[in-house]
Amino acid sequence: MDQVSAAANGRSFVVTNRSVLAIAVPMTLAYLTTPLLGVVDTAVVGQLGDAALLGGLAAGALVFDVVFTSFNFLRSGTTGLVAQALGRGDELEEQAVFWRAVLIAVVAGIVLAALAPLVAIAGQWFMSAEPRVSEAMAVYIRIRLLAAPFSLINYAILGYVLGRGEGVLGLMLQLVLNGINIALCILLGLELGWGVAGVAWATVTGEFVAMLLGLAIIGRRFWAAPRLARHRILDLSAFLRMMSLNRDIMIRSFSLLAAFALFTRQGAQFGTVTLAANAVLMNFFLIAGYFLDGFATAAEQLAGRAVGARAAMQFRQAVRLTLFWGLGLAATATLVLLLGGTDLVALITTSQDVRAVADIYLPWAAFTALSGVLAFQMDGVFIGATWSRDMRNMMLLSFLVFSAALLILAPAFGNHGLWAALHVFLLVRGFSLLAILRVRMRTAF
Repeated sequence: MDQVSAAANGRSFVVTNRSVLAIAVPMTLAYLTTPLLGVVDTAVVGQLGDAALLGGLAAGALVFDVVFTSFNFLRSGTTGLVAQALGRGDELEEQAVFWRAVLIAVVAGIVLAALAPLVAIAGQWFMSAEPRVSEAMAVYIRIRLLAAPFSLINYAILGYVLGRGEGVLGLMLQLVLNGINIALCILLGLELGWGVAGVAWATVTGEFVAMLLGLAIIGRRFWAAPRLARHRILDLSAFLRMMSLNRDIMIRSFSLLAAFALFTRQGAQFGTVTLAANAVLMNFFLIAGYFLDGFATAAEQLAGRAVGARAAMQFRQAVRLTLFWGLGLAATATLVLLLGGTDLVALITTSQDVRAVADIYLPWAAFTALSGVLAFQMDGVFIGATWSRDMRNMMLLSFLVFSAALLILAPAFGNHGLWAALHVFLLVRGFSLLAILRVRMRTAF
């Protein structure tokens, strides 16, 4: 009788504009604190007037981002599994998913922290920068990776919170993390003159405090909930399912990184000015992506919950509403960039040559939000539904199509062809997943 009641409770939710916005709006604000943090880090080190330190920070941050992209599955994978458990009304499984993610985070984090010296050496070899840049980069990486266990546990905490649709709590945790980071970055890096080391220690402290706060909030919630047996956390089949999901998301993430790396490399073949102009314009796409990620997160939670509840109507409504809001936001972003993009380019760079080239290709960058919105939203749906194999396969297909488009269009049309290939990549990602979605819906419900 209790199981029937729990299942009925899981199916009783409704998907409305309000439920979409309740997740999307706070998480959009939370995601936007990330580039703000990067700006502050750069500005603090830039005030020291040493180009080598600034270069070391940039190189170290790049190496760190590549390493931690591998573990982003702890956030997105946890969100999907928790949302499905919530849809089924299975409170104990919500707890179990969280603790499994924490166990993976602790083990992986300790290994990463222990390997910090080797990661620093590998980063120095890969970047092949001048000695003072390499030295600053090594300092940043060695300190920053001490936070690896805290950072990965924070991924699990955020995944659990978003899986339950608690966007405001997710925003609060991100504000604490990045707020402490920014404040200590200014204090340690600038006021006390610690430079790159101060920026790194600020991040370690911010991650640690956010982890303690998140664990305290969730732990208090679990304390009042039914007790979870240890053997359920360590269930082998559940761990294997999580690892399979995580593997597919990792492959998808690396394929995405590879596509952007190819885009940047090809842009470099067209000369330094074109490379710089493309870098300026890609900022517009990345910022639009932070906004669209809010609605992708809403799609993760709502779609996952609907799959857990086996509620086909709610699933379709989640897909429709998150796409509707995503399209509206993407259209707005495109319009803003078309009308004011030239002025925004001028704010970012003072180089007249770079401005002139960026203005030529601005329309291509402006329309990336529209061509990419379906890809962002479908990623959210498939992560929430834990259809990770389809997402992985369609990403690999999209990467192959992008590579072919790059080989054909870039030599024929130059930088216009390069941007056209990027649009092909985004469109193939979105529409290939949409085609698979129709098949999956027939079998999932």
